[in-house]
Amino acid sequence: MSGPGWTRAFTDEGPADVESLGGKGAGLVRMTRDGLRVPPGCVITTGACHVYLEQRTLPDGLVEEIRARVGGIEAATGKTFGAGPEPLLLSVRSGAPVSMPGMMDTVLNLGLSRDAAVALAVRSGDTRFMADLVARFHAMYSEIVLGALDDRDAVDTLVTGTAPGDDPAAAFDGVWAAAEAALADELGESVPAAPEDQLRHAVEAVFRSWNTRRARTYREHHGIPHDMGTAVVVQSMVFGNLDDASGSGVVFTRNPVTGEPGLYGEYLAHSQGEDVVAGVRTPDPVSGALPPPLLAELERTCGELEARHGDVLDVEFTVEHGVLYFLQVRSAKRTPEAAVRIAADLLHDRTATPARALSLVTGDQLRAAQRPGFDDTALAAARAAGRVVVTGIGACPGQVCGELVLDPDRAQERAEAGAAVILARSVTSPADLHGMIAAEGIVTSTGGSTSHAAVVARALGTACVVGAGALEIDAAARTVRVGERTLAEGDPVSLDGASGELVTGTLPTTTPAAANDAMDALLRAAADAAGCEVLARVTVPADVVAARAAGATGVVTAVDDVLAASGDLNHLVETLLEKGWDGVGAGTALDEVRRAIARQVSGLLAAAGDHDVDVRAIDLLADEARELLQQTAVTTRHPELALPLGVPALIAAQREGLALAAADAGYGGRMRLAIRHVSDPAEVRALHAIDGPADGAAPGMGTYLTSPRAVLGADALVGLSAVVWLEIRALQAAMFGIPARQFLTAAPLDDYVARGLLSTDPRHAIDPVVEPLLAVLSEAGRAHPEVPVGVRLSGTVADAVAARLYELGFRRFAVDLPEVRPLLLGLGRAALAR
Repeated sequence: MSGPGWTRAFTDEGPADVESLGGKGAGLVRMTRDGLRVPPGCVITTGACHVYLEQRTLPDGLVEEIRARVGGIEAATGKTFGAGPEPLLLSVRSGAPVSMPGMMDTVLNLGLSRDAAVALAVRSGDTRFMADLVARFHAMYSEIVLGALDDRDAVDTLVTGTAPGDDPAAAFDGVWAAAEAALADELGESVPAAPEDQLRHAVEAVFRSWNTRRARTYREHHGIPHDMGTAVVVQSMVFGNLDDASGSGVVFTRNPVTGEPGLYGEYLAHSQGEDVVAGVRTPDPVSGALPPPLLAELERTCGELEARHGDVLDVEFTVEHGVLYFLQVRSAKRTPEAAVRIAADLLHDRTATPARALSLVTGDQLRAAQRPGFDDTALAAARAAGRVVVTGIGACPGQVCGELVLDPDRAQERAEAGAAVILARSVTSPADLHGMIAAEGIVTSTGGSTSHAAVVARALGTACVVGAGALEIDAAARTVRVGERTLAEGDPVSLDGASGELVTGTLPTTTPAAANDAMDALLRAAADAAGCEVLARVTVPADVVAARAAGATGVVTAVDDVLAASGDLNHLVETLLEKGWDGVGAGTALDEVRRAIARQVSGLLAAAGDHDVDVRAIDLLADEARELLQQTAVTTRHPELALPLGVPALIAAQREGLALAAADAGYGGRMRLAIRHVSDPAEVRALHAIDGPADGAAPGMGTYLTSPRAVLGADALVGLSAVVWLEIRALQAAMFGIPARQFLTAAPLDDYVARGLLSTDPRHAIDPVVEPLLAVLSEAGRAHPEVPVGVRLSGTVADAVAARLYELGFRRFAVDLPEVRPLLLGLGRAALAR
């Protein structure tokens, strides 16, 4: 077939365009070109899906194109669709441009007319094999295309009772009639007998599955656009359930749980692929289950694929009567810990460039790799006390605690009520996704490391244990039983996603040493590429040590934060309000401020060594200060405190206190004191006139910009300052007219954004209206290279925000301590993407 159209054969010329062919289709095209043994097939493009979703009907000409493509598959295989003597059966599978494992629909064994089924039994010499295919096809078609429930006990009984030597026609008639009767009882529907009708309706069903609730939920959670659509892969079936020399499997080119090199995966003999990924049967490790020649072929091919893609891959395969076929290759979902190790290993052995290696790890994965774990002593004591209820397969690391919940709806309800939840299920399905997202941890009694629960948990970064076979879950009674031990829903439990252990009670957690060799290697590459300064917000000396270990080039702190941590802030403010700020001698309120700062900041400066330390002056107008002081009346009673230089003597006392602290600590770095809410050059000039020590220990005087006026006049302000910081949160709050404190919480902005009332979520993105202001400040910084100009970011920093700020020319940043590593990664990725 030539010319542009809605379909494309695996063998056709042209780019392997993921946007048009989907990830699955593009992978099959590439594997076919590389000479791998891929069953012939074609791809129906995402463009056809767009038309179908808009018009609710297949595009003009698509049915004729599909018919022609099936003819091409017939020619390539020597088989006939829907007829003997060599029947061609097809798989119809979704293939979105972005991987959405288990979220959309698939129909296998399509094309089983009566003639084809009988011919298949004759060719295979096994009527039971044919009966099994008929039952599988009818059940899958009924569920996916017609919306029936998968409840086929009578049909399964007929299949089980079919012998290999039974009459094929009679066996087909019995299984088909029983399946049709069950479907008619439930829906009053029927599965078409004509293979062409089966194929057309299956394609429509896959297109419709793009907008199912579970698919939309998955996309919303992962930030995947809703307008991408899905391609459809139509491919010749190979049969892993043909005989004992057949089977299906899924392998990863490296361990997706730990990142350890070497083939990792599972194989289930005498099965189709759905049996493996659905988790209804527990497969065997591929290394021991495949015959050595097939294992060697698989290892060699997977190694070549990984080197070609520069990434760890998820490979689906089927063995039909001792012959290995490749059905899918895609980037593998992996745990955060594995993502870090894999990227570092690929960088080290030069399988991936620095740009490629950094692209394989997200900021969220780096955050997850830093999360707390169980206290080792407490965990050992729990094991010794017999509190380990069951041990399954560790599918996604993470050590978490929560209340036991057995239903995804209740998991979501309890999580929304503020409870930490551990979701226990016999097996998960896409319908459970909302509960899986809400849960801190997931445990299932069946399935392996490539089951639905395991794959989704790795994508979510959620601690997960699968294949805990001794776990008996009674959803009706809301209990879990293991032998003689019974747990009730709501009981506290602890889950270890690495060891696979489920433990009764709540175990204490400790913060891990976040850095490891792999993480350090990646971050060195990122830092070298970006060439940025990243300072960490700290409050106590221990924070400084952690910041330096994380790769921070310096630290920022705030006088009020340090004094609050020491317990001095409330007392000092009360003293100021009581005694005033007219005197500076011994025993005055300002002298107490000066001495308290010297006492509390000296340890922090000693820990900083020669690293930069930027200090924000006390700001009694800030929401944070109001929370620390537990009252809002300070600036009401003394409105001069609401102005940046309303009380110059208070600024002088802070400057003197910092100078004393530097002298006490022997601090050898650069320290600057910055005043918040400055917006006029006259204010900055006045800062330099404030009395302070004349020696070199005195910190330079700088500014924190928080308003549009300040940013628009940045050139003059930068030229007069020793340092300039822009607070993005404060600036966006001012632009939106929303209190800045709302930007650090979920409610009420989550609902407000979900209602479509804001085109930009200011917590996770930079508003386009703000970008021109940022460009003004960036230009001012370039005009005054001797003055450090930085951006202060609060809370979690989205990768897109880091990238955009880098593109705008900023090279100095301050973030909360846990965000140092994620920001370094994001800046490195942004630099290498240019």
